[in-house]
Amino acid sequence: MKKLMIINGPNLNLLGKREPNIYGSLSFTEFLEEVVSKYPDAEIDYFQSNIEGELIDKLHEVGFSYDGIILNAAAYTHTSIGIGDAVKAIETPVVEVHISNTFNREEFRHQSFISPNARGVILGFGLQSYELAIQSFL
Repeated sequence: MKKLMIINGPNLNLLGKREPNIYGSLSFTEFLEEVVSKYPDAEIDYFQSNIEGELIDKLHEVGFSYDGIILNAAAYTHTSIGIGDAVKAIETPVVEVHISNTFNREEFRHQSFISPNARGVILGFGLQSYELAIQSFL
């Protein structure tokens, strides 16, 4: 059984309420319940924080014992050298995901400090981006 961790960054706790035209109307909790039941051969854990240091701490905590990490660092993707360095420092492969196509958005969202150290990047497929990342580990 593959052990996977989904880590979400700032404001993703507001999925289902926040800008539904971009992020949809489903909460992440509702989506996670669906995904966990759809992939019984995977142990899928979840962590969300609006605090950069907590995201780094979680990467350090699981980055040597899990089979895969699915990371949506949200706005920190474009600003956090620390999160990028944490992804580089750990052994567990990381797939960077984004709900929206960040290249269809503001110019500052076109840069990622995570991508150079990620196994892959999936973006623009809504919540299905997470499911595609899960499938990449299975």
